[in-house]
Amino acid sequence: MAANVQKFRTLAISMNHCLESRLLLHHYRLLHHGPDTVEELLDRHVVKKEKSLDDDENERLTRQRLTSSRREALSLYRDILRGTRFFMWPNSQGILWRDVLRENARKEFEEARFERDPEVITRLLIGGHDAVQAALDKVVEKQKQEIEKQRRNSNTP
Repeated sequence: MAANVQKFRTLAISMNHCLESRLLLHHYRLLHHGPDTVEELLDRHVVKKEKSLDDDENERLTRQRLTSSRREALSLYRDILRGTRFFMWPNSQGILWRDVLRENARKEFEEARFERDPEVITRLLIGGHDAVQAALDKVVEKQKQEIEKQRRNSNTP
């Protein structure tokens, strides 16, 4: 048994020696295949600046984002103008609700005209679309109620 233990010890020592020599050889190869010039060394190990888009590309992307927001804003404004056609009754001062709503929409859009934050712009656009849809849904519901009321009144003698 002692002979077997001695055999395994010598085998382990020789394997360990073999692994160490391979690691040294591998390390030597890495150093040998290193950069040939100082520029290559610096290029490999100095932290590089992130690839950035040139100014023209940045400007184009910014314009594209603004253009899509601008398009959406114009679409919302047109939807508001179309939706106000249904508000043909006067308020307490005798001014048509259509005109009041259009004036308020214009004022809101002018206030947000120079907003550049994409999150704020998106929030305003979504809120505007939701408000227009809710107002039109209420008008449709009221119109249905009025039609139903007129049918009941015309059916009763």
